[in-house]
Amino acid sequence: MTAQIIDGRKIAHALKTDVASEVAALADSGAQCGLATVLVGDDYGSVAYVRRISRIAKELGVAYKEVLLPSTTPKGELLARIEQLNRDPAVSGVLLLRPLPPQISEVEVFRALDPEKDIESVHPENAGLLALGTPRFVPSTAASVFHLLDTWLDEVGEDRASFYHRSLIVVVGRSNNVGKPAISLAYDREAAVMSVDEWASREGRLGWHTRQADVLVVAAGVAGLIRAEHVRPGSVVIDVGINPREDPDTGQVRMVGDVEFEEARARARAIAPVPGGVGPVTDVWLIRNTVLAATHHARKAFLT
Repeated sequence: MTAQIIDGRKIAHALKTDVASEVAALADSGAQCGLATVLVGDDYGSVAYVRRISRIAKELGVAYKEVLLPSTTPKGELLARIEQLNRDPAVSGVLLLRPLPPQISEVEVFRALDPEKDIESVHPENAGLLALGTPRFVPSTAASVFHLLDTWLDEVGEDRASFYHRSLIVVVGRSNNVGKPAISLAYDREAAVMSVDEWASREGRLGWHTRQADVLVVAAGVAGLIRAEHVRPGSVVIDVGINPREDPDTGQVRMVGDVEFEEARARARAIAPVPGGVGPVTDVWLIRNTVLAATHHARKAFLT
């Protein structure tokens, strides 16, 4: 068996057309729409992500503001910058990049975000709404996982509801930004859901869990974690991992996933690769959430 490739770039292109129409409609209404990213330090993956977001925001005509702070930034200074963005009428969505340096508490910073500008749902209010199945914003990476799945199901002619109702979705990784939201979205689709993390691997039990999966979503942040022996034949594999790997001969750095692609492809029915799978859709979805935030604000202003 050789798995069908789920082409994230193709799916992102179609989604981008929809978002471009949403941006145009918002502009016609006279509403402001702007995205701000906040990066503390120089994490390789975060720097690459900011670069992509800047490019796509410009392409779609969304105003973009980049806040870059050194890794030594004290908590108080970061909180002050976030408060400035909360008050800025030109900013409708704020993305705080992770990881944060050790002197800064994620929880405290997340609480400081305006929930109506928190487009990745890290504020406790938004995280709670997501867990209850009534999200204000669906976090972009988790949303993209299921957008890929839904689009692929449509392309192969499978009924979405029937597929999810009979499927076990196993999510590897429990991060607040990907793993936990993905679990919530799987619940929303009324699938059976299993959640595992690094402890399953440490205890030698990872394969026991993952080989039961009809859909295997891997967001552990460990390059090459999933190999052939972890994949049930005929399953669908969605690789979310973004890990920098340096070529020992050239010194060049490239991104690899959490899944050993060729090994998994030989067993799976379909697979979303890295790069070219979840990532391109995530970039566009973040802009979509920014537009949604701007739309919410415009409606609220109109009603008042």
